[in-house]
Amino acid sequence: MAEASRLRLGKWRRRLAFASDGGDAAGTPPSLLIMEILRTTGIEKQFRGVKALKGVDFSVETGEVHALMGENGAGKSTLIKIITGVYEPTAGSVQLNGAACRFRSPLDAERAGISTVYQEVNLLPDLSVAENICIGREPRNRLGLIDRKAMRERARKALARLDIDIDVSESLSSYSIAVQQLVAIARALDVDCKLLILDEPTSSLDENEVNELFTVMRKLRDEGMAIIFITHFLDQVYAVSDRITILRDGQKVGTYKTAELSRVEMVAKMLGKSLAENSSQTVVKHDAVENGEIVLEVTDLGRRGMVHPVSFQVRKGEQVGFAGLLGAGRSEVAQLLFGVESRDSGRLSMHGKPLSSMFWSPRKAVKAKIALIAEDRKVTGIIPDLTVRENIMLALQASKGIWNTLSPKEQQDLTDKYIQLLGIKTPDGEQQVKNLSGGNQQKVLIARWLATQPDLMILDEPTRGIDVGAKAEIEALTKDLCEKGMAVIFISSELEEVVRDCGRVVVLRDRRKIGELSGEQVSLPNIMKMIAE
Repeated sequence: MAEASRLRLGKWRRRLAFASDGGDAAGTPPSLLIMEILRTTGIEKQFRGVKALKGVDFSVETGEVHALMGENGAGKSTLIKIITGVYEPTAGSVQLNGAACRFRSPLDAERAGISTVYQEVNLLPDLSVAENICIGREPRNRLGLIDRKAMRERARKALARLDIDIDVSESLSSYSIAVQQLVAIARALDVDCKLLILDEPTSSLDENEVNELFTVMRKLRDEGMAIIFITHFLDQVYAVSDRITILRDGQKVGTYKTAELSRVEMVAKMLGKSLAENSSQTVVKHDAVENGEIVLEVTDLGRRGMVHPVSFQVRKGEQVGFAGLLGAGRSEVAQLLFGVESRDSGRLSMHGKPLSSMFWSPRKAVKAKIALIAEDRKVTGIIPDLTVRENIMLALQASKGIWNTLSPKEQQDLTDKYIQLLGIKTPDGEQQVKNLSGGNQQKVLIARWLATQPDLMILDEPTRGIDVGAKAEIEALTKDLCEKGMAVIFISSELEEVVRDCGRVVVLRDRRKIGELSGEQVSLPNIMKMIAE
């Protein structure tokens, strides 16, 4: 009996907080008893021979906002899916309130007190706010019918806990995305929630809406709620979190008090690169292009909730790198430039001539001699069941129009030309592109856009998911294109690639441009410091 008591007491630990302002830098109020509500031990997850998680230990306490950080592929989503019952771990254990548990579904996790709110609000916009909060667990009267008056009252109470006063009988779609996000949180709290997981909740919110959400998060934390906060925005981590756990390549790097971890240290740990180790790294061997013709000039290009206004230039024969952590806004700028997403501010000009701001679209971008190779070649790039020839001809034929088709001989000649020029390893142009390696599929995409003879090529993560040899070939190709006079925007999460290949680098953080580096300034330590400032 005494041993059992000691074990129970062992689940609690004292934290004395005597800060004169009543809390730490993040605003945490003093608390005497902090309970560890969740612990994972030695969590591993394997998918078809690939280990997504490798022995991850992770714990969350009541009354804290715990930020879970890491780049793409770090393992954040996999860990959350194991905690919430979407996946079963290959090895390891999960404890909730000190008791071992293994959830078979997210519903099991919710019943145990774990609620999750995702980046995309997964509610029903045509239903009322009250219906969304109570759906699946509606109050019923003695006849078994839904008690709508009780439902509205329960919804009002759930929102009042977040200091939100809205008409719960109105449809959810009549409110802003920020309010919908808060309704999703209210729904999560409508059950006996002990642990709230917020997965990228701020990605579609503006600055004021983010601050409103943080007010709600702090209120819940002060009431004793445990919150796991997943985000890519560094400023937000330091604004609201108490502790930070960093994952990298499926492994836990460490857990740190937010107030004790500098930004530059956090960036270095996320990237797996020490500033001390890289401080002597040689700067780029090539010079920035200072006097060439300005091919593209961008002034205050932005979209609310997507990326803050950004300005930069790209000159003929220049390769400009876009550097930043995941979520910094690099791909978003590319999408606005190419017209994939509409902009609500900014001006573009090519060779000094303004480009139309009305109804800017990919078709108009192609006509203006702009090409984009998007980051996910399998989703937005190649068409796997078409041949190499058909994939290469797509953009050129689209630019010519349906009534001006390329002859079979023209198609064959162009295909052969780019297969030879880019060294695409394929038996011939009639091979289905899905049968090619990842590196050769990427070359087919580059060939597609080279066939349109662009003046500006935007390459978004062109070396992701391909082997080392193919990466070197792609990098050599982009340099060759610049030497022949093309302007290139090179976006990569591999900072070493940006340093190797670019004479000028635009650095972004938290969806805004924070500066530029050029010539001898372009180095890994300088980029990391700028990201962390």
